[in-house]
Amino acid sequence: MTALTPGPDGRPRCGWCGDYAPFFPYHDREWGFPVADDRRLFEKLCLESFQSGLSWRTILDKRDNFRAAFDGFDVDRMARYTAADIDRLLQDAGIVRHRGKIEAVINNAARAQAIMSEFGSLASYIWRFEPPEDEVRVPQSTTTSPASLALSKDMKKRGWKFVGPTTIFAFMQSMGLINDHAAGCAIRSEVAAARDGFRRP
Repeated sequence: MTALTPGPDGRPRCGWCGDYAPFFPYHDREWGFPVADDRRLFEKLCLESFQSGLSWRTILDKRDNFRAAFDGFDVDRMARYTAADIDRLLQDAGIVRHRGKIEAVINNAARAQAIMSEFGSLASYIWRFEPPEDEVRVPQSTTTSPASLALSKDMKKRGWKFVGPTTIFAFMQSMGLINDHAAGCAIRSEVAAARDGFRRP
């Protein structure tokens, strides 16, 4: 069983929350709750790409800076970024200044536009890859799944970058395509209820 940790209210939470106090509100209000909003989905894909090789703590601490630097992760604006924008972002100490990742998320904005044109929304495309409930065990002992492998492979075919299966698995966990809260976590049932009432796009 995945280790649990007591939350601020004394109820048990997923063990990873205990590593850093700001994880608790993120865990309780965001992580695992299903999302159909294109901007939020695209933002999370970008942030997960930036997290590659780093800790989520680093990204969460800089999330507001990322939002400011990338125009709120507006897909259409980002798709129009030029070399001058890349230079601007590389000088921004508030974000992760990694040229490859910056160029990747700008590229991915154009790829997201293509998906929105084909499927009507980014959400409609992504939720096609929602796995059956029994595909992912809780606690989850791996960092990939058949669904994350499939979505990663399809996105790469469409020209997306920095979307490996581990990155996509973390994205699916956080955006509610699976309920990966540990058995015994107080928020697991809340996420389950939210998923039950969620209207798939």
